Amino acid sequence: MPLNTKDFVNALIENHYTHLCVVPCSFAKNVINEAINNDSIEYLPAASEAVACSIAAGLKMAGKKPIVIVQSSGLTNMASCITSLLKPYGITFPILTSWRTYKEGDSEVQHRHLATELPKLIKAYGYQYHILNTQDLKSAIFQIDDCNVNHIICIIKKDSFDKVALKDECKLDLSNYTLRSKFLISLNNRFKDKDVLFIGTTGNTAREMYSFMPDTDNFYMVGNMGGALSLGLGAAKAGKKVIICGGDAEFTMHMGGLTCVGRYSEQVNLTYIVFDNESNKSTGGQGTYQKHVDYTGIAKSSNIVNTFIANNEESFIDILKYINDGVNFIYVKCSYDVETPRPPMKVIVRNTF
Repeated sequence: MPLNTKDFVNALIENHYTHLCVVPCSFAKNVINEAINNDSIEYLPAASEAVACSIAAGLKMAGKKPIVIVQSSGLTNMASCITSLLKPYGITFPILTSWRTYKEGDSEVQHRHLATELPKLIKAYGYQYHILNTQDLKSAIFQIDDCNVNHIICIIKKDSFDKVALKDECKLDLSNYTLRSKFLISLNNRFKDKDVLFIGTTGNTAREMYSFMPDTDNFYMVGNMGGALSLGLGAAKAGKKVIICGGDAEFTMHMGGLTCVGRYSEQVNLTYIVFDNESNKSTGGQGTYQKHVDYTGIAKSSNIVNTFIANNEESFIDILKYINDGVNFIYVKCSYDVETPRPPMKVIVRNTF
């Protein structure tokens, strides 16, 4: 039986927890929704798990009581912060991580390794772990408090919390934007059977590419979020013509890849398309809270000269006629389809491009 999510978050507030530093996971989406709904605790979304961990460390050192929430694959992104900051400086706060299981055909391959090895990873960091008690709220809060004063990570299993919907005023309205699938269909039509490698970032972007780009050469990177652009740069440096289909959350997770690409802006044939739907669709549709980000401006300041903005399908089709050798950046504001299937394992797992 899952915990009552509202009661859980209210108990955190009663115990003076102040911030939830989060990179979303579908296992924790109900806690995230309740934190967004609740004005008594601050929801603090982060570009990456390492960022979330460092922010929480700063909050704790300044006298606040933060909690970090991530998914198991993202726990690896926190390795340096945990082992070179939290442990040597004795900084403690609750870290809640999902424990993603793996079943071939019904799970992302990125979760296969940690589905069995997560406890070993936690112990390698020098931490112990609790598995969150979903049968008794007081016991669950006791575990959280234990993590607040000791180097202990709390593991969340699937369906640990009951459902909480976002308040209407907290929901995203993307109804005025074109579905991303329309842009992907345009890419499929333009580059059908061409010698172009498409790389799709983790999440719904890759899923939609599988559904709407059947005639292009696609690599679906279901893990390693934030690494699609750097992967594409490597392939481009090896002589490939590459188009990366990324997203707004992916863009900010490892922005150093963009500055590396800018270094070779006249030496490689690479196009980076950022589909901005303002959300983390595959983890529950939470907002990315990045409306302040000037994606095109960052690309320009990273030495990417050929930048474009597509406001609709027609302008996108026109832009595709003008992308040329070198590095190109295309910013697209879009919506997304409600649900698309995962690519089957046989098309995800491939040794070479």
